[in-house]
Amino acid sequence: MPINNTPEENSILFVWFNHYSGVLIKTPSKTLVIDPVDIRSRSFPNADAVLITHEHYDHLDQRLIKEIQKNTQCKIIADPASKNRLQHLIPQDMLTEINPGSEIKLGSVSIKAEKCNHPASDPVTYIIKSEDNVKIFHTADSLPFEELEMIGIRERFDVVFCTVGIAPGASPETGFEIARLTKPQVAVPYHANSVAYQQKFEELVKEQLPGTTCLIPELNKIYQVSKKK
Repeated sequence: MPINNTPEENSILFVWFNHYSGVLIKTPSKTLVIDPVDIRSRSFPNADAVLITHEHYDHLDQRLIKEIQKNTQCKIIADPASKNRLQHLIPQDMLTEINPGSEIKLGSVSIKAEKCNHPASDPVTYIIKSEDNVKIFHTADSLPFEELEMIGIRERFDVVFCTVGIAPGASPETGFEIARLTKPQVAVPYHANSVAYQQKFEELVKEQLPGTTCLIPELNKIYQVSKKK
């Protein structure tokens, strides 16, 4: 499942690899893995960094993180609770804690943490900005929250991943509310094992967000999203 191609100019490639928030993102120079669970470590031979949003079982697999890091020597960026669980498994210089408002640079790629509305210890969402300013918002399994509208105005997202199921309180309607508040170019319904939920999300986007395209992802399929010129 690794992405061997390089995205076109002003584009990123991504793969949704489980029914939760597991996403592989490839920019022109970096490969980022977010919340890997239910997958083999060899699926990510070229990882530059693994990002963890929170400590729940469907987002943090400590043994898998250890294997990926050992195989690739990648950096691990994690919320405080996940960092605490990983601190004896990952070399100290390769493990970084991140909190809402913090930003980490990997070369020319920016990774910034924001608030996450989810019942976990210290959950975060991630804003990723590629070298050519493609902006991705990975919302973990967050429910909507008031600050999303200002975040959307400030960032002008190209891609937002929206939770539509499985997580407590999550539904196509709450996922749509994330899309409505952030108004991305492309909204991706994920964190769901129901295609019907994703299709309901798509219906809401088509009816109420004419400036946003819905992309329903298939598991383990590579997609390219380009920045609107």
